[in-house]
Amino acid sequence: MDFVSLFAEYAPLFLEATWVTLSLTAVSLVLAMVAGAVVAWMAMSAVRPLRWLATAYIGLVRGTPLITQIFIIYFGLAYVVTLPAFWAGALALAFHNSAYIAEIIRSGFQAVPKGLTEAARSLGMSRLKTLKRVQAPLALRTTLPVLGNQYIIAVKDSSLVAFIGMTELFRTSQNMAASTYQPLTSYVVVAIYYLAIVLVLTLLVNRLESRLSKHRRPEVQAKAKAKSEGVF
Repeated sequence: MDFVSLFAEYAPLFLEATWVTLSLTAVSLVLAMVAGAVVAWMAMSAVRPLRWLATAYIGLVRGTPLITQIFIIYFGLAYVVTLPAFWAGALALAFHNSAYIAEIIRSGFQAVPKGLTEAARSLGMSRLKTLKRVQAPLALRTTLPVLGNQYIIAVKDSSLVAFIGMTELFRTSQNMAASTYQPLTSYVVVAIYYLAIVLVLTLLVNRLESRLSKHRRPEVQAKAKAKSEGVF
């Protein structure tokens, strides 16, 4: 059977697996963003033990392979609690990505000029209002490209949960290779699906980045300057 026929025949299975991959990645990234924000706050805290804990957490995650973390949560924790493969994979991916996201968030907030924060506080803004209206938007603009890269890495890393039996994209390609005896075709097909997901994600991140930085465009700056000078 030729490539196009196999691609069409297995399309329903791969589309179903794509949904599993996207669901797994989305759940893990939501959890990772929450955990990463907490770890970033700990890393920037004035309390020294909290900074030590954050440093240890990030070092532990960075120093161990993701596949090991997946196996510990799925097989190792089976003595205590049995998790479904989906949740074991989601927790492992969240644990892994949270450390990297924590570092991204921390670097984003540290890139915000202290003068802006102090100016907002001197204008009477509360600490929470300053965080919401000054620090968070500026940190988001700075970190968005790096966060987008981390999301793309998370999509590709999700293929490792195939080794705990989840029928996501990569596992589907393995099943296809086993049944058709055409491994090259199977892995090229799954590469096409991953590439399509990554391209869509890249497009979304680029559009969001462009929207957040539209105030930097020359025509917008010129319009704002003319408005301030009373031309309009």
